[in-house]
Amino acid sequence: MDLNSMNARFKKIAGGASTVFNRAVQFTEEKLGTAEKTELDAHFENLMQRSDKTKLWTEQLLRQTDALLQPNPNQRMEDLLYEKLDKKKKDRITQYEILGNAMVEAGNEFGPGTPYGNALVKCGQAQIQIGNAERDFVTSTANNFLQPLSNFLEGDMKTILKEKKILETKRLDLDACKSRLRKAKSATSQSQEGDGVTKDDVAKAEADLRVAQSEFDRQAEITKILLEGINSTHAHHLRCLNDFIEAQMTYFAQCQQYMSDLQRQLGSYTPASAPPSYTKDAGSVSSSLKAPLHPSAPPSIEVTAPTPTEKRQAKALYDYDAADSSELSLLADELIMVYKVQGLEPDWLMAERGSQRGKVPVTYLKVLE
Repeated sequence: MDLNSMNARFKKIAGGASTVFNRAVQFTEEKLGTAEKTELDAHFENLMQRSDKTKLWTEQLLRQTDALLQPNPNQRMEDLLYEKLDKKKKDRITQYEILGNAMVEAGNEFGPGTPYGNALVKCGQAQIQIGNAERDFVTSTANNFLQPLSNFLEGDMKTILKEKKILETKRLDLDACKSRLRKAKSATSQSQEGDGVTKDDVAKAEADLRVAQSEFDRQAEITKILLEGINSTHAHHLRCLNDFIEAQMTYFAQCQQYMSDLQRQLGSYTPASAPPSYTKDAGSVSSSLKAPLHPSAPPSIEVTAPTPTEKRQAKALYDYDAADSSELSLLADELIMVYKVQGLEPDWLMAERGSQRGKVPVTYLKVLE
């Protein structure tokens, strides 16, 4: 390397060190209140504040949604580690599926032909279905909501932060040049000799200021364009939010459907619901053990029934699955028309629902006045 190249490199390093020093001095004097600072216009400041809020709340939404999808913090950390290592996350079985598998195994152990074993198997299958729906919900939310927000933070937001940092650097350079020019002019006015060296310093400071102002204006325009792009970011995130809500609605609807189906299979009675009380009345018939009883119904019960020629409205107290084509299935709380027919056991009534007709056990009905 020749001497000229070494000198040029040394001047470049010295110039860079001087620039960094001038920025540090300007920053310190601003903090101490002894130096002026170039202020951005109100619109620009609003754009800057909105970008800061967007970054803050996007990060918050990501954290809270992650916590919703995966409440276990240890598993969240494990997923994050896999993501940092660019490895595929492990497909974990959901808690619903764990519970469902346990119920199915227990039901098979007790015997699927027994009432308790059969109920356990059906409950377990419903839990597994809910677990599968939960996995679909998590996958949809991760792809359509979390990923776009994360991409924004890792992409556009990082670019904005980088350009804002450059803008602050250009602003410090600009204000440092303004300070040097003021000092140079002050020295010129106080100089008794008015020598050429001081005037050259003023000219150089003015030239440096023009360059710094130009670079600052250019960087401010670049940063402003990026900040105004937050509008389109918000519009995109709104679409992602709609996708998230739609996925939630689908998930909850599936869970509701699975549990409704399970309830119909098991019957609507739960220990929390007390069996209804019945009053004795003229024309009442004694319940017989020939009719199938709901698990909650007492062995002997009094039910007001219509006369042989009279049709009455009745309310189904419980779900009932027809054993054959001669019977009519019931849904709890539905209203049907019932009446007695010759030759039918006293513990049964004939029922009609539209064009459907079949016998039903009286223990599942409340005949209305």
